[in-house]
Amino acid sequence: QSVPATHPPMKVYEAALKTGPDSSSGLATAGFRTAKYLPPEWHQSNYNLYHKAFASCEESERNRDEAKELSESTAATTERAQKDSTAALGQRLQDIHFWKTELQKEIEELDAETNLLAAQKLRLERALDATEVPYAIATDNLQCRERRQPPDLVCDEVERELLKEAELIRNIQELLKRTLMQASNQMRLNRDHKEVCEMDWSDKVETYNIDDKCGRYKNQSTNIQFHPSSVKFEESASTPETWAKFSHDNIYRAERERLASVNLRALIDNILHDVSEDLRMQCAAVNEAFAKRCLELDDTKHKLEHHLTLKEIGDQEANIVALKQAIRDKEGPMKVAQTRLYDRSFRPNVELCRDAAQFRLISEVEELTESIESLKKKLQDAEQSLRNLEDTRMNLEKEIAVKTNSIFIDRQKCMAHRTRYPTVLKLAGYR
Repeated sequence: QSVPATHPPMKVYEAALKTGPDSSSGLATAGFRTAKYLPPEWHQSNYNLYHKAFASCEESERNRDEAKELSESTAATTERAQKDSTAALGQRLQDIHFWKTELQKEIEELDAETNLLAAQKLRLERALDATEVPYAIATDNLQCRERRQPPDLVCDEVERELLKEAELIRNIQELLKRTLMQASNQMRLNRDHKEVCEMDWSDKVETYNIDDKCGRYKNQSTNIQFHPSSVKFEESASTPETWAKFSHDNIYRAERERLASVNLRALIDNILHDVSEDLRMQCAAVNEAFAKRCLELDDTKHKLEHHLTLKEIGDQEANIVALKQAIRDKEGPMKVAQTRLYDRSFRPNVELCRDAAQFRLISEVEELTESIESLKKKLQDAEQSLRNLEDTRMNLEKEIAVKTNSIFIDRQKCMAHRTRYPTVLKLAGYR
C-alpha cells in the first residue's frame, strides 16, 4: 500500500528566548540547557525525516513499478524462450525422426539385399559342387579311352571335345571361385555398412527419446532440477550440418554398397546361366562326337567282318584238297606208263626198238611229270595263298577285336557314364 503524498510541514519561527546574563534562568539551569535542541532544530529534524520518508516511499513505489514491469517482461521472455525451445526440440525431433526413418529403411533394404546375395552365393557354391561330376566324367572318359588298343588309340574328335570339356570345366570352376570370393567380400561390406547404419540409428533412437523427454518437461514437472554445469557447448559437439552430413554419408555409402550388391547378383545370375548353358552345349558336342565315332567304329567293324574271307579260305582249302587229289590221281597213270617203259626195257635184242609206242610212253611220262609239277606248283601257290588268307583273317579278327574293344569303351563305358551328367538346373545352382 502506497503512502499518500503530503506536503512537508511549514517552518515555524519563534522569538528567541533571553539568554543573556540578566536572564532569570541563571547558572542553576545551565546543565539542563546544554544537551537539548532548539525548537527550530527539532522542526528541521522532523522535516528531514518527513522528506526522507517521502523520498523513500517514492523510490519504493518506483522500484515496485519497475519490479512489476521487469517481472512481467521476464515472465513473457521466459515463456517465449521456453516455447521457442520446445518448438526447437519439436523440430529437432522431426529431423531426428526423418533420419531415423531413412536409416531404418536403408538397414532393412540392406539386410534384405544381403539375404538375397547370400542366396546367390549358395547357388554359386552348389554350382561349383555340381561341376565336380562333369569334371570327373570327362577325366574318367579320357582315362578309359587310354585303354584303347592301337591303331584305335588316336587323337580323334571325341578326345579333342573331351579335352575342351575338361578345360572348360576348369575355367568355369576358377570363375565360380573368384565370383564366390567377390560375393563374400560384398556380403562383408554390406554387413559392415549395415552395422554403421544400425549404430547411427541406435544413436538416433536414444537421442530421440532424450529430446522427446526434454520436450515433455513442464515447469510443474517433479523431475526437474538445477544443473548449472550443463550450460555450455561440448568441444566435441557436432553442428547441424555435420550431424546431417554424417547420416547422409552413412546412407549414401550403404546405398552404394546395396546397388553394388544388386549388380553383383545380376552378374552371378548371368554367370550361372551362361555356365550351365556352356556346359550342356559342350556335353551335347561330346555326346555327338561319341555317337559319330561309335557309328564309324560299327561301320568299320562290319566292313572288316565282311572282308574276313572265311568263305575264300574254305574255297582255297577245298582247292588244295582237289589239287592234292589231282596229284594223287596222276600217280596211277604215272605208274602205268613207267611200268610199261620198265617192262619194255627187257625186250630182247633187236626187239628193243624205239617204236611209236616207246616214244608215246616216254611222251606220256613227260606229260604226266609236267602235269604233276604244275599241280605241285599250283598246290604250293594255293597253300601260300591259304597261309596269306589265314594271316589276313587273323589280322582282321585282331582288328575286329580292337574295334569291338573301342566300341565297348566308347559306348558301354564312356557314354553310359555320361548319362549321369547333371541337369541344367543343377548346374545353375538349383537343387
